[in-house]
Amino acid sequence: MLRTLQPQADGFGLSRPFRISRGVKTVAEVVTVTIGQGDAVGRGEGVPYPRYSETVDGALAAVEAVRPLIEAGAGREELARAMPAGAARNAVDCALWDLEARLGGTSVAALAGRPAPAPIASAITIGIDAPAAMADAARRAARAPLLKVKVDAEHAAERIRAVRAAAPDPRLIVDPNESWSVGDLERLEDLLVESRVDLLEQPLPAGEDGALAGRRWRVPVCADESLHTRADLDALVGRYSHVNIKLDKTGGLTEALQLGEAAKARGFGLMVGCMVSSSLSIAPAMLVAGGAEFVDLDGPLWLAEDRPGGVVDRDGVMSPPAPGFWGGVA
Repeated sequence: MLRTLQPQADGFGLSRPFRISRGVKTVAEVVTVTIGQGDAVGRGEGVPYPRYSETVDGALAAVEAVRPLIEAGAGREELARAMPAGAARNAVDCALWDLEARLGGTSVAALAGRPAPAPIASAITIGIDAPAAMADAARRAARAPLLKVKVDAEHAAERIRAVRAAAPDPRLIVDPNESWSVGDLERLEDLLVESRVDLLEQPLPAGEDGALAGRRWRVPVCADESLHTRADLDALVGRYSHVNIKLDKTGGLTEALQLGEAAKARGFGLMVGCMVSSSLSIAPAMLVAGGAEFVDLDGPLWLAEDRPGGVVDRDGVMSPPAPGFWGGVA
């Protein structure tokens, strides 16, 4: 049966600026892939990330390059051999999962042997700002089970203290996005403990995280930018206690599921994260999130307007999209 593939660029304006250590985002630029076969249509979304030398135009070109392969009937295994891990492959891989489930009259959860996604505690992110403004944002989100605090190397202590004082109850992730040195980590470790930080995410640049090896930090440390696929795991042993799985890094749900199992087998705790994106990126990630200790899938909450039928957040508890949004039969 004839199969068609259609990639396109989409932009979603943000309701407020998203500030992290490496810059400010006001629009979420994504690549949407639609694969049709007969009456069934599968969709997937990827978020090209400049940190990994990705662009929207580059992702669109990469998808176009595999169009003949996919339209000829190739599946996810052939896709993994034809494309490197990244946002472009993520969009195609997730569209293939969705299409396969719809053609089979089943769900992606059933195909993957995973429980159907259920409401789950997902971090509310507090972006970098003046400490008082971050405290205000934390106060508004203080009923959430989990907060994620973005910091850089400047005024990190003041920002963390302000958030914790305004929101004394939630679990706390602190994310410097590679902006600290090992000296910063040593200097701030007491504060992290005093502030009851549950997880420190990628404090050092990925190329410098060898400085973490053999050290016993009093706060669990999670790899984000240092981890993309299973091939990275062995180098992270002894440096990190947790790893952050993002489908835009793994190149799709297929590798993300396998990465999660391989990480757990090596003793890593799991975090599942996302880029600033629409709910079409979040729906497949929720299948991986069910087995994670920390979940950070609030990308769509930054959008002025999400895709219709997307995820719903209530005080930091995220409910899956409406039936039929993604993942097979309604």
